[in-house]
Amino acid sequence: MKLTGNTVLVTGGGSGIGRGLAEALHKLGNKVIVAGRRKANLADVVKANLGIDAVELDVSNPESIASVSKELIAKYPKLNVLVNNAGIMLLDDVSKPVEDSLLTSQFETNFFGTVRLTSALIEHLKAQESATVLNVSSVLGFVPMAVAAIYSATKAGLHAYSMGLRYQLKGTSVRVQEIAPPWVQTDLLNSSEEARAMPLKPFIEQTIDALGTEDNEVLVEIAKPFRANPGVNENAFFQQVNDWFLQG
Repeated sequence: MKLTGNTVLVTGGGSGIGRGLAEALHKLGNKVIVAGRRKANLADVVKANLGIDAVELDVSNPESIASVSKELIAKYPKLNVLVNNAGIMLLDDVSKPVEDSLLTSQFETNFFGTVRLTSALIEHLKAQESATVLNVSSVLGFVPMAVAAIYSATKAGLHAYSMGLRYQLKGTSVRVQEIAPPWVQTDLLNSSEEARAMPLKPFIEQTIDALGTEDNEVLVEIAKPFRANPGVNENAFFQQVNDWFLQG
């Protein structure tokens, strides 16, 4: 995607990767709107970054998506980049009965929210001279975390959706790119101090560099082995990664 001169909506933009992407894109000269459920987080981003706007949005709620998307189109007619970043991650044990709330909350936010918001904005994006849908998935969509099997499944679904969306948008002005982050130091799983996770700052820097290319999939270097693994012999790496995670 072109890195300057855009009007960008970042969901889950109040913290973590979403905030990092929003601030980096803001510094590059884009008009950025951060969206999320937590007012205090959004207010912190706006206060720290003169010119960034914020809007309350619950991507797990179809009514919120419908109303907010209409407001955004009216207020920001040049909106041309959608960053679907909002997500939640819950640990699970699928070898036992799974609580329905654990299942539905993650799919409603991580997968359905992305599809619904993209659907709500897609005709507007197609009317722009140049537009991008940027879906934030995860390396866990390729090498699942066994103790977060449902979260991993939402990200695998998001990868498949991104591929289908990209194919069906051929010949339009809309590009579809996918960021598949590795383990990053954020509040997700309380990982902000986790030594094994990639620090947020270099992750954002490397991701922004990769975004400026023609690559459909945006991967930092340490994410590439995960992306390359799926195949008939994928189980060995899967076992290795999961043993490493559980060892602490």
